[in-house]
Amino acid sequence: MPLLALPFPAIDPVALAIGPITIKWYALAYIAGLIGGWYYARRLVMADRLWGVVKRPQVVDIDDLVVWVALGVVLGGRIGYVLFYNLPMYLADPIEILAIRNGGMSFHGGFLGAILAFLLFARAKKLNGYTLLDIGAVVVPIGLFFGRIANFVNGELWGRVAPDFPYAIVFPSGGPLPRHPSQLYEAATEGLLLFIVMAIAVRRFGFRKPGLLGGIFVLGYALARTFCEFFREPDRQLGFLFGDHLGPMGGGVTMGMLLCVPMMIVGLTYIVLAATGRTRPRHPVEGPVAAEEARKAPVEA
Repeated sequence: MPLLALPFPAIDPVALAIGPITIKWYALAYIAGLIGGWYYARRLVMADRLWGVVKRPQVVDIDDLVVWVALGVVLGGRIGYVLFYNLPMYLADPIEILAIRNGGMSFHGGFLGAILAFLLFARAKKLNGYTLLDIGAVVVPIGLFFGRIANFVNGELWGRVAPDFPYAIVFPSGGPLPRHPSQLYEAATEGLLLFIVMAIAVRRFGFRKPGLLGGIFVLGYALARTFCEFFREPDRQLGFLFGDHLGPMGGGVTMGMLLCVPMMIVGLTYIVLAATGRTRPRHPVEGPVAAEEARKAPVEA
C-alpha cells in the first residue's frame, strides 16, 4: 500500500442474494433514483405557487411517466454506450449489446433517451414538453447521486493516478497506484450540488418559464461533468481524444468532455429563450391561481 493512499472499502457489489437471484447495489441505485425522483415530482406538481398559467401534469401522469422514463434511460444509456464508447467491439460481436450484466451505460445516451421519453409522453398526454423536461431537470440529480455512489461501490470508473493526494484510493481493478475517487467527486457535483442548484432555481422561478429549468440543468451538468473529467481516468478503449498528458489537472480531451460541449450550447440556448419569454404558453390554463398570474402578466400585442 502506498504511503499516501486509503484502502478501498470492502463492499460487496451484490446487495442481496436469494438463491440464484442477486440484486446489486447498482440496480438499487437506479431504483432509488426513480423512486426519489417520482416522489419529488409528485410534490412539485401539487405546489400551486410554482405553476402560474402553465398547464401542469396531474399526479397520475407522473405515476405513468416514471415507466416511460425508466425505459428511456435504460435503452438510451445502453445504446449511447455502444455508439459513443465501444462501437467496434459491438460491431464485431453484436450479441454483446444485450449483455447489460457486463456493464456499459452512458449518461449522455440515457439523457437523450429520457428526453425522448418525456417528449413522447407529453405528446401522448397533450402536455407541454418543455414543462415535463423542467420537472425532470429538477429531479434527475437524485438519480445521478445514487448512480455515482454505486459506481464507487463497484470499484469502476475510477479516477486518474494521484500519488501525492492524501485521500487517493487504490482500487482493486485499477492497478497498484492510488487514484482519485472521481466517482465521489461526480456524486458531490453532478448529484448533490446540482440538486441544490435546481432546488433553489425551482423555488425562485417555478415552472412559469418553460425550458428555463431544463436549460439550467443541462448547462450545470455539462460544467460539473467537464470539471470531474479532469480527475476521471478516460475509458481504456478510447483514451484521450486530443492530448496525452495524464496529470490530475491538465491535458487531454476525453469523450465525456466532448459530449458536454453541445450540452452547454443547448443549455445556454434554452435559458435565453425561456428568459425572453419565447417558450411561454400561448393559451393559459384555467383556475384561480392561473387567473391571478394572467392578470399580473404583461399583455402581448
